Amino acid sequence: MKKILFLSAVLAFASCKKETSEPTNAATESVSEGESAKAKSPEELGKQIFESTGNCFACHQPDQKVVGPSIKEIAKIYKDKNGNIVTFLKGNAEPIVDPSQFEVMKTNFAITQAMSDEELKAIEAYIYSNLK
Repeated sequence: MKKILFLSAVLAFASCKKETSEPTNAATESVSEGESAKAKSPEELGKQIFESTGNCFACHQPDQKVVGPSIKEIAKIYKDKNGNIVTFLKGNAEPIVDPSQFEVMKTNFAITQAMSDEELKAIEAYIYSNLK
């Protein structure tokens, strides 16, 4: 019986301690992330999204075709054909780079459609920065 009471007290103490420390950390992280996001150029933000939350890097490399076309190829074709990358990532445009891989890309529209216009424009800026 003493063990159960002791364990209950430890769990209650641990859960109270966790609740008080989490909001402080979360607020600090949000401020830090917000400040660093503001300090980044669109290209830097786009690269960060492309390589992390967007998971684009899994299929698109800067200079070589992996599953999908290279970033440079995408940038060149969209520039040459005056295409709109943001519209495509929203799922509102036909593929112009490699239509044979479109079915694979469609599975990622759930990710890109959940992104803000700012995030999509940052990805577009990063893609076009690979032409330099």
